[in-house]
Amino acid sequence: MTSGTAGLDGVDAPGGSTGGTGRADATAGGGGRSALGGQAGSSAQAGQGFGGHGETGGTTSGHGGFGAQAGGSGDGPRGGAGGCPPLDSGQRSISFGTLLSADAVTCAARRLATSLSNPSASGWRAKGDQHRKYHFPDANADERYRLYVPTTWNGTAKLPLALFLHGAGSDENAYVDQNNAQMLKLAEKHGYLLVAPLGADGAYGNFLRLSSPFGKPDEAAKLMAAVTAASERTNELSERDVINVLELVLAEYPVDRDALFLFGHSMGSGGAWYVGGKYSAYWRGIAPMSGPFVQKDGYPWDDLTETLLFVTEGAQTPSIDGSRALSDWLKANGFKAEYEEVDADHGGMIPLVLPDIFEFFERARKN
Repeated sequence: MTSGTAGLDGVDAPGGSTGGTGRADATAGGGGRSALGGQAGSSAQAGQGFGGHGETGGTTSGHGGFGAQAGGSGDGPRGGAGGCPPLDSGQRSISFGTLLSADAVTCAARRLATSLSNPSASGWRAKGDQHRKYHFPDANADERYRLYVPTTWNGTAKLPLALFLHGAGSDENAYVDQNNAQMLKLAEKHGYLLVAPLGADGAYGNFLRLSSPFGKPDEAAKLMAAVTAASERTNELSERDVINVLELVLAEYPVDRDALFLFGHSMGSGGAWYVGGKYSAYWRGIAPMSGPFVQKDGYPWDDLTETLLFVTEGAQTPSIDGSRALSDWLKANGFKAEYEEVDADHGGMIPLVLPDIFEFFERARKN
C-alpha cells in the first residue's frame, strides 16, 4: 500500500508529499437550485476521430480528439449553446459554488456530446483502459479524461458507472494508476464503467478548501470573499468539464441510469459534494473521501434525501474533526449516510477505503 501525507489546502498527490498553499477562491450568495434540464434538441455535425481505446485491459494512449464542436452560442456574453438557457443563472444555487445554471450546463454538455458522437469511429464503445480527450470550445482546449470499460462487458448490457474526481495538484491518471492500478482492478471486478475527468484547471465548481471544512462557516466566508473573476472562470470551466465528460460517456455507452455513482478524494471530495448536490438527478450514491468541504447552509440538502452517502476519512488527517461533525449531522438529520474511518493519513486512507467504496456502490444498486 502507498501511504503519504498530502496537504489538503495544497497538492493532493495521492499517497504523496505535503502540498503547499491551495487556492482560496469562493464567493457568497444564495438562491435555489435549478433542476437538471431535459435532453438537448438538434445536433451539430458529428466529429471525426473518436479517441484512443484499449482492449483486454492494456493501456492504449491513442488520444485522438473527438473532432467537431457543438453548435452556436446563445445571445449574450454568457449564453448557452444554441437552444440552451444562459449559462449564468445570476445567482449561486450552492452558496460556495459558481453562478452556472445546472440546466444550462447539462443542456450544453448534451449538445456537445451529440455533436461529437461518432458510432462509426474505430474506438466507439471500446473496452479496457483508455486515455481520451475531447475539444471543449469554451475553454479553447482539448480536455483529457480517463475511461475504463470492463473487459468482460458483452457490448450490449447496461453498465453501472462510477465517476471519480481527483485531488488538487493531481490529474485524471494519478489516482487511477496508484497502488498497482487498484481502482481499475476494482472497476473490472465489479463490472463498472469508470470515468475520471481532469476537471480542467479548477476544483469542479466548489470554492471551499481548508480551512473551511464542515462546521466552520466563518472560515468558509473568508474564502468566499476572496473570489476573483479569474477564479470564477476557472471553476466554471472545471465544473462544466465534469458534466461534459459524463455526457460524452452517456452518449456512447449503454449506462444504467439508476446506477450512476460519484466519488472523489480531498479537493475531489469537495467536488463530489458540490457536483453531487447541484446535479443530484444523476446520482444514486455519492462517496466523498477525506474532504468534508460542504456547509450546512446554502446547499441543496433536500435534493439528497434519497441519495445514498458513504463518507470516509483517515484518523490522522487535518480534516478528521470536520468529517466526524459531518457524519454526526447527517445521521441526526435522517440522511441515508454511512461513515467509515480508518487509521491512516490523508493519502494512506485511499487504498484502505476504495474496496469498501465499491462495495457501497453494490449495496446501493440493490437498495
